[in-house]
Amino acid sequence: PFEFAETLIKQRIGMETSRPAQRVHDWLVNQSGNFVFPTGDQRPLGREMLVMDLGVESPHMIGPDSITEPVLSRIICDEMKAESAKVVIGRYLEPRLIYDSELFDSKDYRESRTIHLGMDVFDIAGTSVKAPMDGEVYLFHDNTSPLDYGPVIILKHKTDDGDEFFSLYGHLARTSLESLEVGQPIKAGETFATLGGPHENGGWPPHLHFQLIVDLFGMGTDFPGVGRASRVSTWRQFCPDPNLMLGIPADRFPKQPLLKSTTLKVRKSRMGGNLSIGYQEPLKPVRGWKQYLYDENGQKFIDAYNNVPHVGHCHPRVVKALHSQAKRLNTNTRYLSDTVIQYAEALANTMPDGLDVCYFLNSASEANELALRLARAKTGGKDLIVLEGAYHGHSTTLIDISPYKHDGPGGNGAPDWVHTAPVADVYRGSYRDAKTAGSKYAESVGEIIDRVNLNGRQVCGFIAESCPSVGGQILFPEGYLADVYRRIRAAGGVCIADEVQTGYGRLGEWFYGFQQQNTAEETVVPDIVVLGKPIGNGHPIAALVTTREIADSFANGMEFFSTFGGNTVSAVVGKTVLDIVHEERLADHAKSVGEFLLSNFRELIKRHKIIGDVRGSGLFLGIELVRDHETLEPADREASYVANRMRERRILIGTDGPLNNVLKVRPPMPFSIENAKSLIEALDQTLSEICPRSQ
Repeated sequence: PFEFAETLIKQRIGMETSRPAQRVHDWLVNQSGNFVFPTGDQRPLGREMLVMDLGVESPHMIGPDSITEPVLSRIICDEMKAESAKVVIGRYLEPRLIYDSELFDSKDYRESRTIHLGMDVFDIAGTSVKAPMDGEVYLFHDNTSPLDYGPVIILKHKTDDGDEFFSLYGHLARTSLESLEVGQPIKAGETFATLGGPHENGGWPPHLHFQLIVDLFGMGTDFPGVGRASRVSTWRQFCPDPNLMLGIPADRFPKQPLLKSTTLKVRKSRMGGNLSIGYQEPLKPVRGWKQYLYDENGQKFIDAYNNVPHVGHCHPRVVKALHSQAKRLNTNTRYLSDTVIQYAEALANTMPDGLDVCYFLNSASEANELALRLARAKTGGKDLIVLEGAYHGHSTTLIDISPYKHDGPGGNGAPDWVHTAPVADVYRGSYRDAKTAGSKYAESVGEIIDRVNLNGRQVCGFIAESCPSVGGQILFPEGYLADVYRRIRAAGGVCIADEVQTGYGRLGEWFYGFQQQNTAEETVVPDIVVLGKPIGNGHPIAALVTTREIADSFANGMEFFSTFGGNTVSAVVGKTVLDIVHEERLADHAKSVGEFLLSNFRELIKRHKIIGDVRGSGLFLGIELVRDHETLEPADREASYVANRMRERRILIGTDGPLNNVLKVRPPMPFSIENAKSLIEALDQTLSEICPRSQ
């Protein structure tokens, strides 16, 4: 019925139908104050009415899949008591998350129905329902589907000029339908129905759904009470604001959030221009839950992009832990605290033996800065070896050691103490035989060490993402890190593993990326491990874990202190995130879902010539797009098209790599097999839009 309604509405826009709609609206405005309140024994006073925010940004809402009828009823009841209200009102044109069943969802990636087209009056079951003005019974029915209207009645009214319009009353008691007849006159103020309970009203808290309608489009009691945000201007014409009859004072309504266009305009005027915005059509998420983001219209996006909310957006245990500690104490590491010690012990227990001294900071940029200081303090050297396409942070020093930045637009190249080695990429790099590539790429690091030594200088260390992410979602060939680490240590340097993107089980089979390089004969262990992004699930935490020997060499008399690093709130959050990773077995989950994704991505290679390579592990995956499989010409424009088209299909992925041609899939860890199926289907369709499928 809803699809049929939208078709009719689109046909009638700008036609004669809109004229009586405007006349009805004008008549209702002129009659303001003359209508009977549709529930209860009398019209509540303004102070007795609580207009409640049930929208997507509401502080009362939690995870959409947690809003059951008892929960929603309790929320409403608690607010009534807190505000001493007699009646709770639900708003007109409010975007909501509570419409979470297939009845409202779209199966073809188009937007779901989230916009409430009427107003709610929440009261107890059995409350009388009265006609706000003279009319007659036009239709009635018991819509028994879950989350439907339940018993519903439509009254027909006429303006003084003879224009017809309708009022709809949903979620009634079944007894309300027993004595009605079509054409039965109903006088203003006459009780003709009562509110139903959840067992009979579609499974909702007791309330009246009250909606004004100018044209029923032949749908009768199937007329939708919820519409799509993209059609709001249309629905507004045919479903006028019920408050024209209810007469609730404007000052009782919550302040409306900014329009997305306004947010974008203010951002451009108040924030730096080189702060990039994702997607050609910017996204304005206002709520996150598990592996989903919700925009200002309540549209749900599968998040296959953001690896920072590692255990899921707004995980309730993390939120509770943060709130609990924040209301008791938040202070720094100059004071003794069990919380930070417990976190340090738990974190060290995830590391290989010997890595047992922790430093806590606010961001991975700070942690990588500290790693460089530790390496220099331990070795007395200054020179550092990095990889092509690497990114390690945004500070001045870290831009110097990040070829992704200093070799890109606006960059000034590397200083003389930074030496860049080829990234060990077996798809696009110089060495592509996976069996021998590791040792050959490691030789290039050895050559750099020799050149530095010939100049009478000392290599302080080697830093690399254990699995380069910005470099294109790359897994190193077997033996590479072990060989490099041997060469660095032989030269007196320190080995730094940047695990900011891959730590905490994202790779599935390995808790940390450097463990992917372990073999039956050799275990790869760095000297310093840097962690960030996911370890706080969105809370700003970073950590560095190293050996006692390196930590002692850094204790040279100069105090190290971070005002917020290791604060008690951050420590509790960090420990909670780590506990969740273990207790919910998220690494095992990432392994199984990742294997499913990789298997299906490899099937897509057979159907889409533009896919050059599929790689990764767990929920750290990359799909490299090329225009030619021989020249490996990067399909950067195509990759951008895919990411933006997937966003239109309400699935978020990103692009990365030095050539901007790698689709990256790094979702929150709760990302499910069902999510994976949706992603694969949408990606298949999107790639088919670029070029015909391979036969």
